[in-house]
Amino acid sequence: MDVEKELKRKASGFKKTLRKRRIQDVFQRVCYISPEDILVVNYPRSRPLAAFNPGASLFEDEVFIFPRLVFDYYTYNSSIGMFSIGVKQLLENSFKRPINTKIVIWPDKAWEFGHGCEDARVCSVGEKTYILYTGSKHYGSSAKSENEDSDEIKKEVLVKKSVQAFALWDEKRGTFEKLGYLRIKEGSEEYIPDCKDSALLGEKNGTVSMLFRPSVEGFMGCWKGKMDSSDLSISIDSVGIVMGPEEWESKIGWSTNAVELENGKFLVGWHGVMKDDFSYANGLALVNAEGELLKVSDYLLAPRGLVEYYGDRGGVIFGDGLILYEDLVIWIGGVSDYCMGVFVAKLEKILKNMREV
Repeated sequence: MDVEKELKRKASGFKKTLRKRRIQDVFQRVCYISPEDILVVNYPRSRPLAAFNPGASLFEDEVFIFPRLVFDYYTYNSSIGMFSIGVKQLLENSFKRPINTKIVIWPDKAWEFGHGCEDARVCSVGEKTYILYTGSKHYGSSAKSENEDSDEIKKEVLVKKSVQAFALWDEKRGTFEKLGYLRIKEGSEEYIPDCKDSALLGEKNGTVSMLFRPSVEGFMGCWKGKMDSSDLSISIDSVGIVMGPEEWESKIGWSTNAVELENGKFLVGWHGVMKDDFSYANGLALVNAEGELLKVSDYLLAPRGLVEYYGDRGGVIFGDGLILYEDLVIWIGGVSDYCMGVFVAKLEKILKNMREV
């Protein structure tokens, strides 16, 4: 079986008209956190030019936020920082600025060469806490020479793709250990997809149910699969399409970590890119522990106004961090590839705006 061909076959089977091109913006704008609000304490260039697309996690009463940091657009090399704010101070916009921030993941692997480490998602599975991030964009690979019959002469080629990378929190050291990146397997055949925008749901006997977004010949949609945690490989047999782009969208993808609402049901954010104005609009989905779609909303969060429409890539809210706090859903997202926004809505209101599928 050719893994890439099988992915293409599965991509052709998704159902359209699950959603409508309707924006019901239910989220309150709490605050924006700009690059000027960030003070990096463990790197000489203490003021980033951009701080956006942050992962987030709630630990006790502290919200830990993991922004993507860019210091120099001439090379566009990203790293991932970390800071924390009390959840009440965040919701009241009463925290002190500037915010001391540490870089915790930075590009030092071949598969991060080019654009670096991007767009963290914090996923807890059992006792383990992972950061899922994009390793972007170039790395070396070997290929056979023009003489396909020769196994001796090989040349190095530069692969240009993003990989879905994993790092594991080491509580004793207080650091993240890089584990590698996602691959899809069929028997002895291995395929490394151009992939990002993933979330973990749960683990059973070393197998992790997950949501991910491979690019399949330009088709970008929302997928599910089962990953072997020992080698970060997904069996092609477990891979399935959950949602694809509608006729008004050029692509969609998962956006956030998954939040478990009750046993076996997870809330997760997704984004769609509009064909007519190139903006990003966001919705929420409810999936089961296998990643199967139970409910979906139309767009519940979309950019508006000067701050959200004007930036280094205008018209974007891209939320990597999703938190459930009491009866509130806190969505922490990147705004126009420049700063971060904190958006809040009541869980009850979100669920009322979702339909069963």
